[in-house]
Amino acid sequence: MIDGVFAKTKSIVHGDGPITLVGGGQATPQDLHKALTLAPRCVAADSGAALALAAGVTPEAVIGDFDSLSPEARRAIPSDRLHLITEQDSTDFEKALTRIAAPVVIAVGFTGGRMDHQLAALHTLMVCADRPCVLLGAEELVFLAPPRISLPTERSEVISMFPLAFVTAQSTGLHWPLDGLDFAPGVQSGTSNHATGPMTVKVSAPALLMMVPRRLLGPVVASLSAPDAARWPGQAG
Repeated sequence: MIDGVFAKTKSIVHGDGPITLVGGGQATPQDLHKALTLAPRCVAADSGAALALAAGVTPEAVIGDFDSLSPEARRAIPSDRLHLITEQDSTDFEKALTRIAAPVVIAVGFTGGRMDHQLAALHTLMVCADRPCVLLGAEELVFLAPPRISLPTERSEVISMFPLAFVTAQSTGLHWPLDGLDFAPGVQSGTSNHATGPMTVKVSAPALLMMVPRRLLGPVVASLSAPDAARWPGQAG
């Protein structure tokens, strides 16, 4: 059972393994297929259905307010897979993510394009902190740091952190350790750090974005979805 603000949101898609969520941002069919190798079930957020269909994939569910779902996509997808969510207090990304019950979601097509859409996607990662999600970008991965994560980073790989609220952290394997720093927007960020080898990061609150090389998609997904992975609780309603 998922506690907190989304406890009363009925899940539409359930899975014991990772699930791919595709949106209408900048992404390629190759990006989608890369995600599907690790998370073979595909869900679309509104206009993300077009990218899925272009990649030869029919999503098992399309979730959103359908303000950008094309008539062609609507005709190509069975009507029982179309899930209209009419409320306008959340983005299509948030509508979809809160209705997927899975250990982790790989989100494709939520980076690039309009800056307001990208900022909204980062906001959703924090709002939905109890729903581990990895944004697959053209060059890097972005995800909300869990309470603790270890990754097989290699020497000199760029590792960036950006706070969305006040947060502290501890680290090993980074050239500039995070210990003793008070991260907060407008106060302290942690961009353009780099690894000295495998790294471990511990975080005090669900408020720190991590940006790591795209090659780490497999290890990140494995770490976030492990049965013993530390997870953030749902927000209080």
